[in-house]
Amino acid sequence: MSVMSRFDYSLLCNFPKCRAKLSGFAWVTACSHVFCDQHGSAEFSRTPAICPACSSTLSGKLDIVRTELSPSEQYKAMVLVGLRPETVLDISHRALAFWTYQVNQERRLMECSLSRAEVQVVQMEKVIAQQNQTRELEINALREEIASLNKRLVDYKQKYSEVSELLIKKNRQYQKLQGLFEALRLRPRSAGSRDGLHHASQAFATGLVRQHSPHGSPPFLSVGSEGDRLFSVEPESFKSFFQFNSSPRDKISANGHQEPIQAFVIPHSHMDVGWVYTVQESMHAYASNVYTTVVEELSRVKGRRFIAVEQEFFRLWWDTAASQWHKKQVRQLLQEGRLEFIIGGQVMHDESVTDIDDAILQLTEGHGFLYETFGVRPHFSWHVDPFGASATTPVLFALAGFDAHLISRIDYDLKDVMQKKKKLQFVWRGSPSLADTQEIFTHTMDQYSYCTPSYIPFSNRSGFYWNGVAMFPDPPKDGVYPNMSLPVTKETVEPYAQTMVDNIKQRAQWFQTNHVLWPWGCDKQFYNASVQFTNMDMLMNYINKHSTEFGVTVQYATLKEYFQAVHQSNLSWEVRGSQDFLPYSTEPFQAWTGFYASRNVLKGVARRASSLLHSAESLFVRYRIKYPEGPVQKEWALDKLKALRWAVSEVQHHDAITGTESPKVADMYMEHLNQSMMGVQELLAAMFLLPQDPDTASAKYRSNTKDEQPSKDLEQHIIVYNPLAWNVTTYINVSVKYSMALVYDDNGKVVPAQIQPSAESPADYDLFIMVELGGLQYRKYLIQFPQSECKKGSSCGITHAARVVKFERRDVSEWKKRGRKLLPVLNDCYKLLFDQETNLLHSITNRLEGQKVIIHQDFWEYDANGDVHAGPISDNYIFTANGSAVPAYKSVEMEIIPGKIISEVRQYFYREASDKNYTYAMVTRVPVGFKDKLLCQRLDQSYALGPLVVNREAVLRTTTSLSNKKTLYTDNNGYQMLKREHKQYINNTVSRNYYPMVRQAFIEDEDSCRLSLLSERAHGVASLAEGEIEVMLHRRLWNNQEWNRGYNLTLNDSSVVRPSIWMMLGSSAAVAALSQQGALYLQHRPVVLPIDKPQKPWSEHERWNGPSVQPVVLPPNLHMQYLGIPGWDYGPNHTQHLQNINSGVKTNPEADFDRVLLRIAHLYEKGEDPVLSKPATINLKEILQGLGEVKAVQERSLTGTWDISDLQRWSWRTTEKTGNKKTSSSSRRVTMDFNVTISPKEIRTFFIHF
Repeated sequence: MSVMSRFDYSLLCNFPKCRAKLSGFAWVTACSHVFCDQHGSAEFSRTPAICPACSSTLSGKLDIVRTELSPSEQYKAMVLVGLRPETVLDISHRALAFWTYQVNQERRLMECSLSRAEVQVVQMEKVIAQQNQTRELEINALREEIASLNKRLVDYKQKYSEVSELLIKKNRQYQKLQGLFEALRLRPRSAGSRDGLHHASQAFATGLVRQHSPHGSPPFLSVGSEGDRLFSVEPESFKSFFQFNSSPRDKISANGHQEPIQAFVIPHSHMDVGWVYTVQESMHAYASNVYTTVVEELSRVKGRRFIAVEQEFFRLWWDTAASQWHKKQVRQLLQEGRLEFIIGGQVMHDESVTDIDDAILQLTEGHGFLYETFGVRPHFSWHVDPFGASATTPVLFALAGFDAHLISRIDYDLKDVMQKKKKLQFVWRGSPSLADTQEIFTHTMDQYSYCTPSYIPFSNRSGFYWNGVAMFPDPPKDGVYPNMSLPVTKETVEPYAQTMVDNIKQRAQWFQTNHVLWPWGCDKQFYNASVQFTNMDMLMNYINKHSTEFGVTVQYATLKEYFQAVHQSNLSWEVRGSQDFLPYSTEPFQAWTGFYASRNVLKGVARRASSLLHSAESLFVRYRIKYPEGPVQKEWALDKLKALRWAVSEVQHHDAITGTESPKVADMYMEHLNQSMMGVQELLAAMFLLPQDPDTASAKYRSNTKDEQPSKDLEQHIIVYNPLAWNVTTYINVSVKYSMALVYDDNGKVVPAQIQPSAESPADYDLFIMVELGGLQYRKYLIQFPQSECKKGSSCGITHAARVVKFERRDVSEWKKRGRKLLPVLNDCYKLLFDQETNLLHSITNRLEGQKVIIHQDFWEYDANGDVHAGPISDNYIFTANGSAVPAYKSVEMEIIPGKIISEVRQYFYREASDKNYTYAMVTRVPVGFKDKLLCQRLDQSYALGPLVVNREAVLRTTTSLSNKKTLYTDNNGYQMLKREHKQYINNTVSRNYYPMVRQAFIEDEDSCRLSLLSERAHGVASLAEGEIEVMLHRRLWNNQEWNRGYNLTLNDSSVVRPSIWMMLGSSAAVAALSQQGALYLQHRPVVLPIDKPQKPWSEHERWNGPSVQPVVLPPNLHMQYLGIPGWDYGPNHTQHLQNINSGVKTNPEADFDRVLLRIAHLYEKGEDPVLSKPATINLKEILQGLGEVKAVQERSLTGTWDISDLQRWSWRTTEKTGNKKTSSSSRRVTMDFNVTISPKEIRTFFIHF
């Protein structure tokens, strides 16, 4: 090595894994090692100091020296001045020896690395050579296979050509017969001519027949009774052509019974309300034809059946496409039990990220329509496509009066175990508090799920789908669709039958009875029901004729007929508790946990729309009772509410709120929500602004004395409504354009307020106003904007003008997170400490309980793979962690705004230290000076994320000192909390430990300290490390998977999302007592309705009319889940209602505006709280007197269609009890004086008449 090369060498840090080039200052040791300033400061602050490189003890005073590597000229001139020459040479020799040692060490390290690399190269060359040999063998084998396949392809093409020529020949024969038939039809009706017509008809029947519908709709082609002659091929050549080998037939049923297996063929069509295509596109392409042709075919043959599931398409068909003949036939088919409505909700709702209130809403919307129109009430569910099964859903279906529940999508390995052990059917007690009072028999579909087995060996197309595949955007005019299955003919019926029988027998092995549910249908099927049923009729007739040989009988059935057979088997079933089936996986690397966070904006808008609807419904009830003849037209108001009910119900579909739809369908949902929200906001404004009673007192804001001049200051008026049936003390935020403001309530009193520069818009100000509202109460506020400077002692000084304190941006690294310089932000309940060296949260102390927890909060990202050839991917549905998450920032900026209403901390996270724009932002608001327990003990956080880099999944990670053993608790649809213990998997452990958080999630340690997060929209949540909880807030993905790209289902979501989370910390008991209410406070925050823009003061006669309203207040453990006017036109007597429908007479041709639907829920589990978990007794008349005088109360089922005293659900034998008697779903009653007792987790529904 040359001398110059030595001088060119730069010292490197000797700290393991650092190896950074040294500049500036460095730490030098007596053992000839050198370290960078960062690691030197960290390692040598301990006593005694230990060298990180050689572990030598450095106890001497000068064993460690911090030196400047590039000293100044003055330092170099003076450092050795005055020393003897031999001393100078000795010092230089030692310094050069240190340098030589460092260079030699680096050379040895490089030689060692080079040696290891050479060995690895040799090994890799060997591996590559072996792989090349293997690949060459595989390529040769593939070439041979391709050659063989090409040869077979030529043979198939030849045979296809022969069949095509035969088909052309037969078509010519058909045309000749058609001409003969037409000629005979036109002859005079003599006896001879009738004979001729008879013979011609027989000849015609050997071909394709056109079956006309009774109302003259376009004809549909179907195969005639002997239509197989058109496709006739010699039996032996047929079998060799399709290469089908019939399997041996078992004359004994698969489960050992001598009687044949009884297969219930259930025709259905899975009709997604959205997903890839919009509702309008689906109606045009296939949905309308499903109901039109199904009704026609059921009417034609008595033995046929069909189940209708989602109601949105049916309602659209009923209102826009069904003829009077169709409607008459639907009523007849329902009476005969051959058409059955299953579930009956507007959609098949998702079970993971839907809120319980919205699930009930969409179910109520569908049930109300069905009962009002047909007098029917669904008894069974068909939840075949939601991505996982919640334990809340069976509880809701039991409360709605269902007798049995059906699910399908559960974890693949769990389903496999359940199949082998014949445990796919059980009695589910979804709520631990309700237990057996609301249990429900549950059937889990086997591995074939809800579709018919496809890709059968003898057919060149999907099996049993004779009508083919629906075409978008326009259906073909000739009725010929792609992938139409091979027709059932004399030659094909035997292999079709054997395939179907084999599948039935296989399924029979997985169930305890000899009854097999065989779903016939799939996505978008039965749009040509004539072709479907004609083929299946022939196939089923063949099987039943050979039932002794096959050991199987088949029959068309509704779901009721299947469940009746199972119920009558009188077996005892195992009981499943409140465990759910989440998360859902289909393969080791396909955990369907990504959709918990997909399309975060849509999830947020959907929940805001639901909250707005909740507020408007109760406010309309108040308005109607107080002003029954008010100026707001009731029909117009109900239309506005119905539009939002429809939109909120629609977006609960399992491919809607999940975020798994195509972009154009997501836009459709957003358009429906936004338009209907605007309509409801018009309704709110109308109820407040249109005059009700000119004699009522005006609102009092402030009054000018005789000596005072009218104010020239601008004024703005707002109304604030509390949609909860609890008294609420909180703050609201009004965005304004002025830096000074004064607030008055409707009693003329000045209201505490705080104004500060906005975090989101530099040109605006945030005005925080403290409000106190009774349950379901609204108040009016005047905001005055002083135009002159606020003088000391004047009234405008009552509003606190908060100032922003800015902290310089800090680079963040692990060694800086020491908490050496902490800044407190506190209120009466919490003390938050922020680390000024990192601008990150350091700890939180609960001042009421004296509990301190170290807490760090920041943003991390998972890097997603987008290339299917490189490994597992993430998409709309699936989250596949491509390694561990990494910090999504390098530096943090902080601002703190101390206040008298709230203190606000703003943190801005920058991806790179040099970036000008932040990628993430977090705003934490600490309420100050409030005595309200809930307000004091919550920390309000809001975030801004995005646009993300493509193929990134962003999480908020909260790391604490709690010892939770990676155990997490999450809510099921906002109804109940479930324990989620961390599970270790061979693959995909991170993704498979994610769960949905709809309203809340928490972690706690053995000392019963709990950290709870409350959310106003759904997210994914996990606890992947000790004391840690992370929430997935946003995803942006793109991949090259053909299926995703073909349907435009990649998630290239470039939006900026702004979710909010409330955080609570304290003892488990204290947090549990507050978090149930807290989640609802967050979901249903006060509605702020600006009445005008800042303007000159109103004159006295322009003041608002309307006195203050009386509050409606429930105990803290009861929640008014719904209060509204459904507007149904049926009466309370079921028998009379059916008679009216059958006679075509309606007793109430108009909507009933005097009937109010009230739903009250108990929030707590048994034993959860010593006080709040007790049953609560209330008097409905007293509770609701703030609305008006209650005259009558009737308890109903969950969706309002059953009088609770008439509801008798099936009772199922279990291993814990015997008996199969039908018992009442409830022995509860409302007393004559309107008292009702509501037990833990009960949801009670009532009709109220005022």
